[in-house]
Amino acid sequence: MKRPARVPSQLSSSLHHRLNAYALAASAAGVGALVLAQSAEAKIIYTGTHKVIRLGHPFALDLNHDGTADFSFSVTTCKGTQTGCPFTGLEIKASSANSIADGGYSTFGFGLAHALPAGAKIPGKNIFGGGGLLAFSRYKVRYGGYWLNVKDHYLGLTFFIHGTKHYGWARMNVHTTKDPFTVTGILTGYAYETIPNKPIIAGKTHGRDDATLGHLATGASAIPAWRMKPTAATSH
Repeated sequence: MKRPARVPSQLSSSLHHRLNAYALAASAAGVGALVLAQSAEAKIIYTGTHKVIRLGHPFALDLNHDGTADFSFSVTTCKGTQTGCPFTGLEIKASSANSIADGGYSTFGFGLAHALPAGAKIPGKNIFGGGGLLAFSRYKVRYGGYWLNVKDHYLGLTFFIHGTKHYGWARMNVHTTKDPFTVTGILTGYAYETIPNKPIIAGKTHGRDDATLGHLATGASAIPAWRMKPTAATSH
């Protein structure tokens, strides 16, 4: 006995729109949950401190507290007849493949570390290098560096955790005197972003990307609402 051919049922226009709305809502909710879960895992690790760096008192910075120094601060000096002496300067050096936001070179050819203001994006447009001077004096009459008597500015930092690049910052105050020249750095805090290759804002000590989360929440709720309006209109 031959079975009659099945004829596909036709959904009403109203039901079709409702199914589309439900599908979009489910999709938005699924993507939203995924991004929210990833964002919840992302955070800034901040450490407040008060470390004084002066002549004879260097400091090694372990940005993520894993037992390995990522950067080192020291005041270097030379006297006598050596080329470039007398000289005194506060210097930061990066360990391994780590790097610091580079401020270019002084007129004397010394590499300089940039002094970033609060709110600056790291990496932003900064070029990074292996180290540089924050402030220095040469021949007792020439002075240079972005950090001469600068307070509450930031070093832009990149370093590696298990082979992946992370961005961070170190907040510094630098005090200098003349005749004789002295330079003292005070590290008052540092932070890094836990998500690899994710930029960080200088001075931000906690939180997530609230703008992204706010946009996501609005988008997830607005899409089904937008889709439901014509459905309601066509059901009458």
